[in-house]
Amino acid sequence: MTETKNWQAQTRMVHEGQNRSAHGETAEALYLTSGYVYDSAEQAEARFKEEEDGYIYSRFGNPTVRAFEERMMALEGAQDARATATGMAAVTACMMSQLQTGDHIVAARALFGSCRYVVETLMPRFGVACTLVDGRDLEAWQAALRPETKLLFLETPSNPVLEIIDVQAVADIAHNHGARLIVDNVFATPILQKPMALGADITIYSATKHIDGQGRCLGGIILGDGDYIKNELANFIRQTGPSLAPFNAWVMLKALETLHMRVDRHCDNAEKLAEMLVAHDKIERVYYPGHKSHPQYDLAQKQMTRGSNLIAFDMKGGKTAAFKLANRLEIAHISNNLGDAKTLITHPATTTHAKLSDAAKAELAIRDGTLRLSVGLEDSADLLNDFEHALAELG
Repeated sequence: MTETKNWQAQTRMVHEGQNRSAHGETAEALYLTSGYVYDSAEQAEARFKEEEDGYIYSRFGNPTVRAFEERMMALEGAQDARATATGMAAVTACMMSQLQTGDHIVAARALFGSCRYVVETLMPRFGVACTLVDGRDLEAWQAALRPETKLLFLETPSNPVLEIIDVQAVADIAHNHGARLIVDNVFATPILQKPMALGADITIYSATKHIDGQGRCLGGIILGDGDYIKNELANFIRQTGPSLAPFNAWVMLKALETLHMRVDRHCDNAEKLAEMLVAHDKIERVYYPGHKSHPQYDLAQKQMTRGSNLIAFDMKGGKTAAFKLANRLEIAHISNNLGDAKTLITHPATTTHAKLSDAAKAELAIRDGTLRLSVGLEDSADLLNDFEHALAELG
């Protein structure tokens, strides 16, 4: 890997992980291979004994996938990383690689629906208990700890109503107990928030979202210290196989070259749209970490550089009004994805969080009128006009 420690992040996202072949290609090479050949039987033996560096099988490692991992390590400030086939594969592999029967997880209750399934339903099947807490309440984290607690898990901003959790404070609680903190940083992106700099031990991303940023392919990544990645995670991925495909890794590599510019444009548009929604008489409340109306605005300012491109808001008129607005928008498309170049809107209560009980939805402030908006890269004036016209048509 090229020595780039004095380069700024934008430069590293263009050049990090570049390992040119003998052909001297400008773009990173795409190694679509499942296996590798050896110069000798002795070399094969040495690689399987881990006495010699080199690739063995693309389920274990691949040059294109490794280039993506190294570029993400440079961006995140992590010692090592392993990429996975999806973001949920990253969450599951991260949990299962370091937990065993009798262990305990404390997790913020405000999680993406599939993340709640993993910690609340899947892990207990294997004898790993879970306690859900209000992530904003530091005393709740402390009170939930048990002698067998091994992991604390959170996402901030949370999905879908963008609660902000004090990463540094929760990291201190975890470390004082001898546990690790895992942060799902997908909403903030590695551009706007650095969980490991705030004390997190492991950061997880669904690369499907902003990292790809154009709705093309699935991917995930787990970043952490060298000891955890090498001695716990790497062998789990090697044996169970949630590996990222080389083609998807190549797409992610090329997308990282523009991530800084895209995230800035996303935030520019989101800030303007949030300002308009806050002032609109058909909107009951708006949740946006970059706006002063957010109840945890000061904390967001402390640990994020900008408010991101995710906005949640509650429509007056409940589900009927929410559906009417979503159906009337022309630029914003109805989709459960996020972090895309296109503006996307979803109704969490009937999609991403549909499997939660009514009580759990109420606990997370997911109302019938709640909409989650992922603001895209379109012209801001067009976006504002789209929402203004659609809101006006509600009558």
